[in-house]
Amino acid sequence: MALSGKAVMVLSLDVAPEAFAAHDVWHSHEHLQERLGIPGFRRGSRWTAVAAQPHYFVLYEVDELATLSSPAYLERLNHPTPATAGIMTRYRGMRRGFCRVTASYGLGLGRLGLVLYFSPPEAEAGRLRSWLSAQLASVPSRSGLSGAHLFEAAARPEMTVEQRIRGRDGEIDWVVLVNAYDTERLREFAGACLSREQFLQYGVTDFSTGIYQLDHVVTEQDVSQI
Repeated sequence: MALSGKAVMVLSLDVAPEAFAAHDVWHSHEHLQERLGIPGFRRGSRWTAVAAQPHYFVLYEVDELATLSSPAYLERLNHPTPATAGIMTRYRGMRRGFCRVTASYGLGLGRLGLVLYFSPPEAEAGRLRSWLSAQLASVPSRSGLSGAHLFEAAARPEMTVEQRIRGRDGEIDWVVLVNAYDTERLREFAGACLSREQFLQYGVTDFSTGIYQLDHVVTEQDVSQI
């Protein structure tokens, strides 16, 4: 999965179960199109849980970190559409991170994503980054896998009207995304190269992991043709 930009926004969330269908219609037919119409937003994707909690993983790839504090983006956050305001009352446990892309390997977009969330101690950040880069660099040459990326939180989202509607967002620190097209090979790689035990050797906290499948992806080029 070749990323489109130097920064990403990562969202991790649930919605009320009875609102899954309404959420997906809104997200595909309004929200992704709206967000990808903002200057600097390059690609947005929604993923749903295969073996994971919470239900949704959402990724927006942007030109640079400053895109996520731009007047155009803040304008949308502070003036949500009626549909956005309505669906966000059904959000549960929203976490959101503004991250720099600090390692990225591979090409293309597979249908599966292994997502790992964690927080490293500052003293171990450099050593952990080096180890992760070595692990992720091997992904493009592995059968069944297609890309791997490391995201590190670099800015804290400010309070906006949208966030007041759904409640204050939780924080996201570091994230690893491994993209794949073969479930078993993805599980094998996770167990051998990105296990909880390996991360704990670096003193990480708040470690969680899960597998998601791609639901919908929209690019700025798609939106520009509407």
